[in-house]
Amino acid sequence: MATRWGICSAGKISHDFLVALKTLPATEHQAVAIAARDLARAQDYAQKHGIPRAYGSYEELARDPDVDVVYVGVIHPEHLPVGQLFLGAGKPVLLEKPLGMNAAEVRELVQLARSREVFLMEAYWTRFFPASERLHSLLSQGALGELNVVRAEFGAPLSGCPRIMQKELGGGALLDIGCYCVQFATMVFGERPESILASGFLQPTGVDETLSVILNYRGKRQAVITCSVLTWLPNQAAISGTKGIIQLPSEMWSPTELVVNGQHEEFSLPPPSQPLNFPKSTGLRYEAQHVRQCLLKGLKESPMVSLAHSELVASILDEVRRQVGVTYSQDRA
Repeated sequence: MATRWGICSAGKISHDFLVALKTLPATEHQAVAIAARDLARAQDYAQKHGIPRAYGSYEELARDPDVDVVYVGVIHPEHLPVGQLFLGAGKPVLLEKPLGMNAAEVRELVQLARSREVFLMEAYWTRFFPASERLHSLLSQGALGELNVVRAEFGAPLSGCPRIMQKELGGGALLDIGCYCVQFATMVFGERPESILASGFLQPTGVDETLSVILNYRGKRQAVITCSVLTWLPNQAAISGTKGIIQLPSEMWSPTELVVNGQHEEFSLPPPSQPLNFPKSTGLRYEAQHVRQCLLKGLKESPMVSLAHSELVASILDEVRRQVGVTYSQDRA
């Protein structure tokens, strides 16, 4: 049977997720319902994407008995309450990153998912790209020997987007794009850093606009991260070890190319059936495939993006924000 998806929110990323689902067999994935707080917008998306049911509230979607799993693409401050709504209703959830505004919110969601024995995964789509699968394979084979240094950067001119610049909307470079770099380093080293050094600049609104982070790990291993919402960066990542280097030469959050000790490997994506809001978004198909496999196996969390992994990433983000001076109303003393 096909996995029946409910879509929570009719925003840009939800559109791209729906386009990505269309690249997969309809016998395996179907979008059966969409909810938005504006019913007309949900109906517009339903018509555009061939979805049979549209709701004007998230609660109606949570009550839909024909929904197997919900993709949640709301703004950052809504992740906790909306995630709680669906998990409380017993719905498996694929929740966009960051899972919560801070580590405390992430822990709340994790505890609820575990207590209700419901699947929950943070939607770090990067982890499921074919290029990422190849990267994981190379690292597990010891292709680089002992790992020493990770570098990652994500920068784009996003200052014209209110969601990025406004604190009450969960804005800031770190939570929106820098988290991909922190997640990448955490994927490579797989443990909590021994020390975190962060420095950056804030907007007048109090959100971070540009920052750099050094994560020092035991054994003299290090990750160096830069993110910015003011300007383009090279947007590359690299992993260096005693036996060589693997580079992600462009758009490290949606990789379609690896350079392994100078040898190029390319991984194509299927073309979209409709225009996309973000580059390479048909790559969202891979996380959808992974979620389906997890559900078919009866898993309550992903072995690739575990809940412990999400908690670790969130705790690093918290410390980085503390050092650069970014606080949100969701932060508790």
